[in-house]
Amino acid sequence: MSNDTNVMAPEALTESQIHKLAKKQVPLKKRVKHTAVTTVIYICCVLMAIVCLLPLWLLFVDATRATTQINQGMSLVPSRYLITNFNSLIEYDMPLVSAFFNSVLISFCSTALSLYFSTLTAYSFVAYRYKGQKVIWSIILILMMIPGQLSMIGFYKLVVDLGMYDTYWPLIIPAIAGPGAVFFFKQYFDANFSKEMVEAARIDGSSEFRTFNLVVLPTLAPALATNAIFGIVSSWNNYMGPLMLISSTEKYTFPMISQLIKTDRYSTDLGAMALAVFLTILPLLIVYACFSRFIIRGVAIGGGKE
Repeated sequence: MSNDTNVMAPEALTESQIHKLAKKQVPLKKRVKHTAVTTVIYICCVLMAIVCLLPLWLLFVDATRATTQINQGMSLVPSRYLITNFNSLIEYDMPLVSAFFNSVLISFCSTALSLYFSTLTAYSFVAYRYKGQKVIWSIILILMMIPGQLSMIGFYKLVVDLGMYDTYWPLIIPAIAGPGAVFFFKQYFDANFSKEMVEAARIDGSSEFRTFNLVVLPTLAPALATNAIFGIVSSWNNYMGPLMLISSTEKYTFPMISQLIKTDRYSTDLGAMALAVFLTILPLLIVYACFSRFIIRGVAIGGGKE
């Protein structure tokens, strides 16, 4: 039996003991430097979080204040007029409920179309080889760089000529052709596409669409979830499109509520205005809070193999 009874076998060391031993092996100077760098990073992250959240907090605070209090200046402490401001919105006949469901309808329908047809287009670039493929891909990249505002006049004229003005169709159908989503899924396919799986399905007699729908599409769940979040948020925040194409009040989307509160009837009630704007962004805050892990994962989703 060994005399050195204090020496423990590596297998017997606990995780905390291993951590302490490793810490002792690191020079004090490096540990101090690491701690200082970590502290600076945390301070910067906290400051950035404050800068990002402060406008939202101020908006919420104003939603709980009366007009006279808002005119007196900025405050970081909520007041007690939240229910009063909400009742004011109800009294002003603001179409909050209908606008909410209109935005939900447009957001989910356009996102569903964008996800399916964008994945189908991206799949064609990795599963097939055909003439003009590089040219088409170059066109998609060019379209990503062109601001959508440049085509608004032509798009408005096209919508009017087709008799789709004051309908939801021009806000939903164009989502089929989303160059940004196609690029996103193309990058994901480049890193994660299994051609052997597709070839095996073809050998078993599966048609091309059946292979895509039942074999390829289920493997895209992480990418679909991430892009769905971005698609819903982008469609929900769309203000210029509905403002240009929708004229009926009952068809207004949620962001268009601000168009109503700019009139003289509502402009004197600043608390109700702030509450209406806060209600517009509240669903997005809930989406980010619930699905933030998918959003973070989507930042590098095409960076390597899963």
